[in-house]
Amino acid sequence: MLVSAKEMLQKAKAGHYAVGQFNINNLEWTKAILLTAQENNSPVILGVSEGAGKYMGGYKTIVGMVNGLLEELNITVPVALHLDHGSYEGCLKCIDAGFSSIMFDGSHYPIEENVAKTKELVAIVKEKGMSLEAEVGSIGGEEDGVVGAGECADPAECKMVADLGIDFLAAGIGNIHGKYPENWQGLSFETLDAIQQLTGELPLVLHGGTGIPADMIKKAIDLGVSKINVNTECQLAFAAATREYVEAGKDLEGKGFDPRKLLAPGFEAIKATVKEKMELFGSVNRA
Repeated sequence: MLVSAKEMLQKAKAGHYAVGQFNINNLEWTKAILLTAQENNSPVILGVSEGAGKYMGGYKTIVGMVNGLLEELNITVPVALHLDHGSYEGCLKCIDAGFSSIMFDGSHYPIEENVAKTKELVAIVKEKGMSLEAEVGSIGGEEDGVVGAGECADPAECKMVADLGIDFLAAGIGNIHGKYPENWQGLSFETLDAIQQLTGELPLVLHGGTGIPADMIKKAIDLGVSKINVNTECQLAFAAATREYVEAGKDLEGKGFDPRKLLAPGFEAIKATVKEKMELFGSVNRA
């Protein structure tokens, strides 16, 4: 059964670890992440971007697939199904489809409009028993056509949004989606610390978890980050393992062209990546 991410992230904040959000793109992705969470006794958040939602046939299709897998694979660890970087309209669709958590990305609106729309969604999710993530200060890079500059959020604006009754907050601290450039300045721990001081017990979210050095991840967790998003790293691992299989000519051996065989190395690569992240974030045996 899907759960809201609120309780798992409150526990993570209190226990000084983080729960991973791993974005899903298809059945293989979803199954790999769920099995890895169960094997490592870790809570997990399945992230769905609006682009991935369209690709997989719509939000109701995804809810049906995830609920079916939870039952058939006998998954007993806490699992949240979360809309990633949702528009206001996308949030309403996911609420209707049966997601257990949503993120409203109003970072591109003027702060007053971001606040007004966030307030409306807070009222809806409270009634439905769901959780809500909001964003202040755009996350750099590009994710499904959403481009951000990677600015640092204003801590005072973070406090304003935090006080609306959201469940967790994504604040830009110099992090970006995708691969980090060689001249990346690193995370602004000064900004993160200032946000943490103003928002208190509210769990904070770090987007763009791929490529951030382990010591920075651990320091971010120490400063109140309770949810870390990973997507690109799983995609790169999947692509590399699939390429190796094809370049070795294994798809030409026997029934190696069978999609179940062709996709198996990528499936295992996702599992290995997710396990490594769960260990780094400290969520193993926290279910």
